[in-house]
Formats: sequence, structure tokens, C-alpha cells
Amino acid sequence: MPAAASALLTTVEMGEADRLTIASGTPGIVLMENAGRAVADAVARRDPPGSRVAVVAGPGNNGGDGFVAARLLAERGFRVTLLLVGSPDRLKGDAAAAAARWTGPVVPAAPEALAGAHVVVDALFGAGLDRPVEGLPRAMIEAMNAAAGQGARVVAVDLPSGINGTTGAVMGVAVTAEESVTFFRGKPGHWLLPGRLHRGRLTVADIGIPDAVLATVRPRCVLVDADFAREAVPVPRLAGHKYSRGHAVVVSGGASTTGAARLAARAALRAGAGLVTLASPPDAMAVVAAASLAVMVRAVDGAAALADLLADARFNAVALGPGLGVGAATRDLVLAALAGPRAVVLDADALTSFSGAPEDLFAALRKRAGQATVLTPHDGEFSRLFGHLDAVREAPSKLDRTRAAARAAAAVVLCKGADTVIADLDGRAAINTNAPAHLATAGAGDVLTGIIAGLCAQGAGAFEAAAAAAWLHGAAATEVGPGLIAEDLSEAMPSVYARLFDPLAAPRAARAGGLR
Repeated sequence: MPAAASALLTTVEMGEADRLTIASGTPGIVLMENAGRAVADAVARRDPPGSRVAVVAGPGNNGGDGFVAARLLAERGFRVTLLLVGSPDRLKGDAAAAAARWTGPVVPAAPEALAGAHVVVDALFGAGLDRPVEGLPRAMIEAMNAAAGQGARVVAVDLPSGINGTTGAVMGVAVTAEESVTFFRGKPGHWLLPGRLHRGRLTVADIGIPDAVLATVRPRCVLVDADFAREAVPVPRLAGHKYSRGHAVVVSGGASTTGAARLAARAALRAGAGLVTLASPPDAMAVVAAASLAVMVRAVDGAAALADLLADARFNAVALGPGLGVGAATRDLVLAALAGPRAVVLDADALTSFSGAPEDLFAALRKRAGQATVLTPHDGEFSRLFGHLDAVREAPSKLDRTRAAARAAAAVVLCKGADTVIADLDGRAAINTNAPAHLATAGAGDVLTGIIAGLCAQGAGAFEAAAAAAWLHGAAATEVGPGLIAEDLSEAMPSVYARLFDPLAAPRAARAGGLR
């Protein structure tokens, strides 16, 4: 899987990384000291000595990190109060050792003890919380949020207390932090909603866990970033030509609904496909041809005609769904496309048309297992297609739901949203979160479909194409800025690619007046 540096570790995987590091000779108290120092550094970067700091510590290792942070902040001149939830007798191992090094008073936690704090360090629970918060811990979480509402800055150790690190779920109630300081690698719960809304600025600190442990831990989820995209996107060869960069087909709907397919087709070109053809019903040919320049147009009347077109092996990727219409005719078109060996991207109407008979689609997908196939539902389409499956209904997070859907469909599934999740049927997964809020506009999903098809046409694997396309899509929206409409996204792709592959291109363009 690309970009090990962006691996996301579940709470179990993070525990294994800790264990392997300790087993290799690094004492656990050293890791705890480094973690506490990272938290103290985060406080000191933004708050001056003399500030009042309340550290809310729990009885586990997260609380041990809090004891270390409290000691170091006191040594730096901060006025620190250590509030312990639970009895000191419950502190064990490294946490007890860290508590023994704290020379200040240990005050029983109480909500009113946070009054007047400039900074609250949330060291109550770690990433592994898996039950609803009740009693005094709940009261302290509510008090930390109230302190934030009165101007205190809340810095969370690892994750905000109340957030499950693997699923991102709120376990009844959760701290809303201004900053979270996590260790070694991020967790899925930092990026999945609603956890992402609670963690504030995320700092990932090096505490002495070597990258080599990842070879043993073998995490199966990554955060999609520029490095991932840079590795996944095919780069044109100097000796190449348009035919070597693939030929994508986008299937259009009728005369009144061609806009979605035209958006997808242009995006496939901008993504780098050498050629793109719009397969159009005869009654829409005039509209499609008049609105397309570099995109070619072919008359295709029904599933049999599409099968005949795709018999030409040069058409190596096909996208169906945008503006195609819901019903039996679309189902037939989809099944015709799936019958061949090319990459297939299914979105929108191509998915909704099977909502009443999802197993018909799954059966066709299973027959082509191992070939590149990507499904790109939004939450509503996902529910209509996969909501009847027990494995999906019982999954604890969007990440698990998408993985279950990918296994059921024997295809890559990209479930859209502010926390877009991409999963392959082999368990690999990625989370993409770079999409700005203004990307939620009509036609944006059609552009994403086209980018995926364009990358697949160039030979990218289905998982890599889907994940990289999600990042490119978000980067293009950021490039355009507020007020974007779907047509803007493809036009921003050259700037996105310039930044991605030539870091010097952006400064050069800016000097030439080409960048905002």
C-alpha cells in the first residue's frame, strides 16, 4: 500500500507498535516521557509561562502521559493543577512511575476545579475507549467543554476523551479539543466523523517508536495525501503517445441529461487519459457533439450497441451512471459493460438502478473479481445498495461499513462524504479528508467519476485510482476556492498536477501571474 508514512493505526495496532518497541529494548516509561513532553511542548508553543494549566488525568497510560506533561510544564514555570479521576491506587506500571515523579499535589477531580484555567490538558481516556462514558468521567468531559466555552484552550492527549480511536464514534459524550497530540501515527478516529470534529488541530509526535514496526503491525488503512497521489497517478512517458495513455468511454443519458456525462468525460481527459469517447444515445448526439471538443462522440443505442463498441480492446475503461437515468435500460448497460475485461466505474444512476435487486449487480461483479471495478456511492446510494446486508448494518464505523460493502460487491467501493472512505475487497482501505465544504455542489460527483475513469484508463489499479482521484478532486476544489461550480474542477487539474509533480512549478507560475 502506498505511503507508509500516512498509515493510520487502530487502537489494537497502536498497542502492538508499543509492545514491539518495548520488547526491542525501549522502556515503556521512555515512551511515556516522550509523549508527555510532546504534550507539554504543544501547550508551551501557544501559552506563556505563568498560565494556569489544569491536567485532567485518568488512571491509565493516558493519565500517565498527563502526569509527565504536568511535571514538565511546572518545571517551565506554568501554574499546574493535577486533577485525577479515580484513586491513585489504580495507577499501575508506567503510569504509576510517571505519577511518582510528579511532586505537586494530586487533587481529586471535580468539575469546579477547572474554573480559571487558561489551558486544560485532557489526559482522561486514550484511543481505546469502547464503552459509553458515565459518572464522574462524563462530568469532567462536560466541564472541560464548558471551560473551552469560557475561553480555555483544551489540548487532548492522543484523542479527545470520549472518542473511539478506531471508529471515530462519540461514546456518549466527548471533549471538543482545540488541539490533539497523538503519537507515532494518526488513528482512524482522528479522521472519521464525528471524531474529526472533536480533535481540533492534529499534531503527530515522534516518541521513539521506529518505523520498522509497521512491517510487523501491517496496518491496512492509510490517510490519502499528496504522497499517496504522487505515487498512484501514472506519469506520462516522454516516448509515450495518446494511445498509450488509454481510452476511456463515458456513457451518456438522453438529450436533456447529457451534462453529467460531459462533466465526467472532460474530467477523464484532464486526469490524463489519452482519449475519451462519449457513448451517446442517437437523440442526444447533436447536443453532445456541439458541447464537446477534445472529447469524441459515438452513437450507442442500448446495451447491445454498447457491447459492440466495447468489443474494441482499445477502450480500456468505461464509466456509467452520471445522468444515465434509473431503470431497466441502465441496468442492461451496466451489465454489458461489466461483461468485458476493461476497468468499470459505476456511479449515481448506475447504482440506484440496482437498489431493488442489488444481488444482480453483485453477481455480475463477482464474475469479474480481480478486474478493476469501482463503485462510488454517496451515503444514500450506499444505503440503498448495501443497507440490507448484516455485515454493513452491524459495522461500527464508516470504515468498517465500506470494507464490508467492498467484500460483498467484490469491487472497490468509494463512499463519498467529508470523510470519504475507499475500500478494496482484500481489506485495504484509505480515508480522504481534503475536500473543502464548498465541494458539495451539483455535478461534483460526476467529475470524480471521470477522474477515476481517466486514471484507470492510464493503468492505475482500481484502489489506487479511486483513492488518488478523491484527493485530486479535493485539491482541485481547494484550488478553485469558494463559489466553485462543477465545471471549474477539471480546469483546476493542470495546477493541481503542477503542484503535485513539480514543486517548483507553483512558484514559477506565481511569478508569472498564473496563480492566485
